[in-house]
Amino acid sequence: MNKKEALFVRNTVKISVAIAAASAVALGASACSAPSDTTASDKGDKNAPLVVAASPTPHGAILDFVKNKLAAKAGLKLVVKPFNDYKIPNKVTDDGQVDANFFQHKPFLDTFNKENGTHIVPVQNVLIEPLGVYSKKIDKLSQLKSGSTVSVPNDPSNEGRALKLLADNGVITLKPGVGSDAKLTDVKDDKGIKITELEAAQTAPRIDDVDAAIINGNFAIGAHLKPSTDALALEKAKGNPYANFLAVKKGNENDPRIKKLGKLLNSPEVKKFIQDKYTDGSVIPAFGPAKS
Repeated sequence: MNKKEALFVRNTVKISVAIAAASAVALGASACSAPSDTTASDKGDKNAPLVVAASPTPHGAILDFVKNKLAAKAGLKLVVKPFNDYKIPNKVTDDGQVDANFFQHKPFLDTFNKENGTHIVPVQNVLIEPLGVYSKKIDKLSQLKSGSTVSVPNDPSNEGRALKLLADNGVITLKPGVGSDAKLTDVKDDKGIKITELEAAQTAPRIDDVDAAIINGNFAIGAHLKPSTDALALEKAKGNPYANFLAVKKGNENDPRIKKLGKLLNSPEVKKFIQDKYTDGSVIPAFGPAKS
């Protein structure tokens, strides 16, 4: 073999090795990116399982009911991933690790998107955990009069809800156009009633200190109060901005699987499941399209 032939052979070997190495890298990358049934499906694969992040209760429980009782008949494969954290579900939905989430209401989502640069949008309302008015001293709201005291949660989101609930039931009057984002400065007429601000978790333990208290559903249950029978007034489900909804990353609203799940979450079967499981009124159906 002369020098020219030897050089040709060496170059050929180098090229073959390079091709083999590139093929191995490509194969490895392909293997690493293979989807599983617990991660979001590839875009365009509408037959893959729909992966939904959710708070375990009540959201995860409702999704498990849909998965076990309704999904197969509707041609939907559903995977439920529980999260106790309130930040991670939106992050993993936004970056595509899951297809959707179910745990939050609109005021929370709006704040989260603004603070984190995410692009999550609501799709279908499902439920509400209602705020209620409770008392150990009166039997009806009409007994509140000038000089009576009412405690409300002091965080912006819940205080607005509390003031609107009082206004909806004629206890106070808010300025025109003010809704569930109300502040104490938005009270046009308190009718002589003294409104006391407390941390949300303290409204139930300190109910004896006031004539009436506005208490979140979870804290009411913790204090052995039954919303359905003990509350003097409860938030209404219809049109409530605090309805919890199914949500997706913007652009995925028309995914056929999302459409199927949204329909199932608003089905008579799910309504009955919620009403049968949460007989204390801590969770009530709030069906309908969610507003972006």
